Amino acid sequence: MKNAQTMESEDLLTKRNEYLIPATSHYYENPPVFTKGLMQHLWDSEGKKYLDLFAGVVTVNAGHCHPEIAKRIKAQIDTLQHTTTLYVTEPLIRLAIKLAEIAPGDLKQSFITNSGTEANEGAALLAKAYTESHDFIALRHSFHGRSIMGMSFTGQSNWRGGGPYVAGVQFVSGAYCYRCPFGKTYPSCNLECAKDVENVIRTTTPGKIAALIAEPIQGNGGVITPPPEYFKEVKGIVKKYGGLLISDEVQTGFGRTGTWFGMEQWGVEPDIMTMAKGMGNGLPIGGFITRGEVASKLKPGTHFCTFGGNPVSTTGALANIEVIEKEHLKENAASIGSYLKEKLLELQQKHPLIGDVRGKGLMLGIELVSDRKTKQPAMAEMKRLMEICKDNGVLIGKGGLDGNVVRIKPPLCINKSDVDFAIHVLDEAFGKIA
Repeated sequence: MKNAQTMESEDLLTKRNEYLIPATSHYYENPPVFTKGLMQHLWDSEGKKYLDLFAGVVTVNAGHCHPEIAKRIKAQIDTLQHTTTLYVTEPLIRLAIKLAEIAPGDLKQSFITNSGTEANEGAALLAKAYTESHDFIALRHSFHGRSIMGMSFTGQSNWRGGGPYVAGVQFVSGAYCYRCPFGKTYPSCNLECAKDVENVIRTTTPGKIAALIAEPIQGNGGVITPPPEYFKEVKGIVKKYGGLLISDEVQTGFGRTGTWFGMEQWGVEPDIMTMAKGMGNGLPIGGFITRGEVASKLKPGTHFCTFGGNPVSTTGALANIEVIEKEHLKENAASIGSYLKEKLLELQQKHPLIGDVRGKGLMLGIELVSDRKTKQPAMAEMKRLMEICKDNGVLIGKGGLDGNVVRIKPPLCINKSDVDFAIHVLDEAFGKIA
């Protein structure tokens, strides 16, 4: 029975359009009003159940309203909700210790923020302080946030509105093997995309850079997944020209790809690693972590974040990490992700609309094309696919420069039966579109 105080769905949507800035868009022609979440599922105001394959934009890693995480958050709210990092609180220190424990290599000292955008801003500030350079390299098809610096790093026209931007950011061709900008085919390509990094540094910078910033897998850009050797080659070039490697782990972090952090899949230790989203399982939190020698370049009192390190958010983030460990969720991401990818590849053999299947762990993408020879992006078909899947109880995301890539990034607790259900719904949807 509905609560008498609850607004009807139609009224909510009307008020939403009246009181929210239009920039706040939503999926679907008739979007569901979600009222409940538990682990890998959501329920709308009509009581309909959905399998969530998008996890609040790659955020809910441990699961919606995970009982253990919720319990610890509630206890913290009843104890201490907020002070400031100008004082010392135990939840912040405990989280920092845990981050150092799970981070690769010598990454040890962290700074906690509210979001991934702020984390990338802080990492850029640190890179400039350490190298005494102001030139950055970013990848095309990247997404690094909606601040001026974040948009300056972002290599998609869709997300670069509102300039002018920060000077000194140059873009290189990313490792988009399905649409190789050099017209090559891996592995005979000789990694031209990585070599482009050196070409751009030599021709468009003073010859020394502050950093190259990259997502291990480009999420918003369409789950673009580089070849195994790519980041080792890139890191060598970046070091040659005095720069740092910043790994944007906002989407790939905290078990998403089957390892704690995405860059581990390429066997590379970054100099600075940024994080958010899956760090807090839905709580607003982000941060960056680095080696002590790099961290020392930000002197005491030179950087600050009012809500960064908030006791509630840091308690929730620590609980989330411990749940991921206890419930073996990164291992589940690896095994279930492999099973899911196999099933998607089977769908590719059956449905010509699927041009490419890519990704690692439970960060997978399906690129839709209207013609496999020309690789023409299937944008209208993507919109219809989302609607059909939603109507049949499965939520998917979309990405890519042309909005034609299905983003499958569920809570890491999904199981084989969830995969089988999702594949059944996708199979029927592709059949209807064909």
